[in-house]
Amino acid sequence: MKRFWPWLKILGALGILAVLAWQLGTRAFLDGLREVDATGVAAALGIGFATTVFSAWRWCLVARRLSLKLSLWSAVGEYYRALFLNGVLPAGVLGDVNRAVQHGRESGDVPRGVRAVVLERTAGQVAVIGASVAVVLSAPSVVPPPIDGVVMAAAIVVVVVAFAAVVTGMTAGKHWIHSGSKWRRGFAVTLADVRLGLLTKETWPGVSLLSVATLAGHLALFVVAARAAGVTAPVGELLPLMILALLAMGLPLNIGGWGPREGVCALLFGTAGLGSAQGVTVAVVYGVLALVASLPGAAVLLARSFKTHTPAAPRLGVPVRIGETR
Repeated sequence: MKRFWPWLKILGALGILAVLAWQLGTRAFLDGLREVDATGVAAALGIGFATTVFSAWRWCLVARRLSLKLSLWSAVGEYYRALFLNGVLPAGVLGDVNRAVQHGRESGDVPRGVRAVVLERTAGQVAVIGASVAVVLSAPSVVPPPIDGVVMAAAIVVVVVAFAAVVTGMTAGKHWIHSGSKWRRGFAVTLADVRLGLLTKETWPGVSLLSVATLAGHLALFVVAARAAGVTAPVGELLPLMILALLAMGLPLNIGGWGPREGVCALLFGTAGLGSAQGVTVAVVYGVLALVASLPGAAVLLARSFKTHTPAAPRLGVPVRIGETR
């Protein structure tokens, strides 16, 4: 099943896009590509820089609490590269996988490096889920089924998992850390890292604030996309729809975010009376602008690749005798 899951994700995303094209036509997609202009590109690069710095800073807070060295500007470069790879590679998470493993190798602890990235990304998703729950509770009229059920189910899962982790950590974590079972030891270590990385008073305020700031940046980019697509509805009316669209991007059936985002936008914009085709156009513009915002990651990728393949310069001032092997 693991071998086929990546292909199922791709087929699922393509299936959603194909159904939308069949129901609404291809014009909504083409309009989204045409509406991207220089102003939108500039806004995407500026907003993308802010959200990347916020996200990288969040990663630094988590990593340092797990005793991993990570400077902010190094984290910004790695985060940009991960965003670019996430956007251009099919699975949508390969950039984060590369970021986690690479940092783990440089720090001498790959498992902990992976956990740092997982916890950092989880914090961001929890912020999106929390905002989505607020939308469902405060504006239920804009959330048609089954989206409301999905949002509440996700919130319940987060609460249950967090409660179970806390209870297990308090009751069994200290005993399992010395267990003869590698699974129990691994679970206990993971719980300890969750507590250190996210739940201590030294971390959770900063991580929470940066997660909210990152979410605000993504929503700002969505507003730019909506205005570029010609949507004139008030921002207060658009924000609930955009929050749920961001939640949809976290679903596993996507290609770099494409697929569920367009489907949910079509459904939500149609329910709000703004037009399903208009929702797809906004989602397409957002997808293009998000890719533009990640383009500095391509420069980071090229620079790292060039550095890796550049041969080391010979050391000066060291005489080499004829026939001597260095």
